[in-house]
Amino acid sequence: MPKVQKLNLSTNKILAQISNNVGHIIFNNPERHNAVSLEMWDAVEEALIAFSNDENIRVIILSGAGGKSFVSGADISKFDSERGSKEAVDHYNARIKVVYNLIENFAKPTISMINGYCIGGGLNLACCTDLRIVSKKSQFAMPAAKLALGYPFEAVNRLINAVGLAEAKLLMFTAKRIDAETAFRLGFAQEVVAEEALEHRVMEVAEMIAGNAPLTVAAMKFISVQAIKADPESRDLKTCDEMVEACFASNDYKEGRNAFMQKRKPNFIGK
Repeated sequence: MPKVQKLNLSTNKILAQISNNVGHIIFNNPERHNAVSLEMWDAVEEALIAFSNDENIRVIILSGAGGKSFVSGADISKFDSERGSKEAVDHYNARIKVVYNLIENFAKPTISMINGYCIGGGLNLACCTDLRIVSKKSQFAMPAAKLALGYPFEAVNRLINAVGLAEAKLLMFTAKRIDAETAFRLGFAQEVVAEEALEHRVMEVAEMIAGNAPLTVAAMKFISVQAIKADPESRDLKTCDEMVEACFASNDYKEGRNAFMQKRKPNFIGK
């Protein structure tokens, strides 16, 4: 078993752990189906910054505690205190926008491990990650139309990027729930596995990514983010080219060629 290192955060409703080269962020509010409060979003940002600054971490996994939900959206019990006025709503939306953008543009690959409900803000959160591996019992929905909530451009655009325009409209207009197999058919989920196999499979994929060349993976991640920007003029193609050049100039490039010729597993160090 890999040694697990735990990070101290501002609330115990978000758990941050490190095992080998993988960082874990766990939404730990199971009695409310991992609904998220403002203090929890702040803690997620803390964890992401810590993982970003740790060169040994190569992949991030987001998951929910309790076995019933990934994230079910905003914590409605906190609406009066956190979203009870226009100023409070503006503050809340600004904070979660920062965290969503941080995840979506994170330099390292991110995986959502989804077991159970993935609703509203949870669905938007999952759309921010690069990959989504889900259990067979998982369910997904964007119920804003049943609650008279407004979703900003970024949230709608992420869903469109994940499932396509027409399917995104269907999910948003009807607010219906879909099951794991439908999520897979739409391209939202990359894999559907049995609940008991979920954690093992997600770690298997994470470790596969972590074993590859970090500079190459980072370049592919950055270029992918640029590719889906709505405004082509905002794409940073110069940095894309520089990151590709850095791959070919790295010691890892030499290591990859030598390992291939010697028929052994490469030992990439990200330099």
